[in-house]
Amino acid sequence: MAKTAAPKRGKNKDNARRSKKKISLLTQEKVEFVDYKDINMLRRFMSDRAKIRARRVSGNDSQQQKEIARAIKNAREMALLPYTNRVTTQRGGGRDRGERGDRGDRGDRGLKLENAEIREPVTADVVIEELEATFVDAETTEVEVVTETVEVTE
Repeated sequence: MAKTAAPKRGKNKDNARRSKKKISLLTQEKVEFVDYKDINMLRRFMSDRAKIRARRVSGNDSQQQKEIARAIKNAREMALLPYTNRVTTQRGGGRDRGERGDRGDRGDRGLKLENAEIREPVTADVVIEELEATFVDAETTEVEVVTETVEVTE
């Protein structure tokens, strides 16, 4: 008698992706009301870049997700939570740049004044006269003038 091979079972694709259902933090901690002032709890539902985490990540049902999203948006509006967090990362660390640094030798990168317009020096009296001419009520307006001298060498 010949044995017939039993049909091989393939993996269940749903079970391959997720092994068990996520349980919401709200359910675990028995939270009945989501308060926008409780920022420590709300931060647990936000990513490091301050995005609201999805339901499949947090394990919330649709009603809990709506309440969390509304509370986070209210807290952002009240400036308790940030809209975004800036995350700095260093890119392209794999290449060796040698002795030239990260961008190479770029030579003298000083200030270039090829097309600069050189004016005659302006005194504080001239500025005050121009301001008095623009304002109608010049006697009641006090103007403080701060001057700065810039030298240009060729």
